[in-house]
Amino acid sequence: MRRDGESVNLTRERPRGVLITLEGVEGSGKTTQIRRLARLLREDGHRVLETREPGGTPLAEAIRRTLLRSTHERMDPRCEALLILAARSQHIARVIKPALDRGIVVLCDRFVDSTLAYQGYGRGLDVGVLRRLNRFATGGLEPDLSLLFDLPVGAGLTRRQRNKLEQNRLDRESRRFHNAVRRGFLELAAREPSRIVVLDGTKPADTLAEEVAAIVRRFLRRSVRRTGAQSAS
Repeated sequence: MRRDGESVNLTRERPRGVLITLEGVEGSGKTTQIRRLARLLREDGHRVLETREPGGTPLAEAIRRTLLRSTHERMDPRCEALLILAARSQHIARVIKPALDRGIVVLCDRFVDSTLAYQGYGRGLDVGVLRRLNRFATGGLEPDLSLLFDLPVGAGLTRRQRNKLEQNRLDRESRRFHNAVRRGFLELAAREPSRIVVLDGTKPADTLAEEVAAIVRRFLRRSVRRTGAQSAS
């Protein structure tokens, strides 16, 4: 019972959502896995938002089309990086952050790690500079968990061709470029093993889906326990 003079706080802080990113080279299967994971989490009772980068808002999707469309004008690597960061800033402000504030599980097809791998390791831009620019674009927002689907570059590009997906500007880059991107992803994973989980992208889709489900469910259970403990304290 409340004593005289005491106030009662009737507002309860809403639990923050979770940002899970899926990364990988071209043809790694992450887009298929994000759909399957979203369906599973909804069946588990979670509120889920599926989104992608570059993209996620009308403005960011327009930037995506510019980035992936092949033209006669060669795009400077710095221009490419800055366009991606502009799209990311809009995406976070209009979609990701509001969803996280509502306690939603956000599944994002590519995020900051792709910029470091593609524009840093692939294009040769300074990774340290890219990290600082990303912090500015994201306002410091980082993924809670990242799943990296790794497979040989040749296998991924063959998948793209076999599935007759529309070939974009990045698909037409050299094997050397794509190998540098893959090496970048793996180095990023080695640097942050507590956040980035590497999965074998050569495995069958069903097997991968089971592994992804186990990893994400375990992670979400830990997140719930951690949030509960913080609320209790």
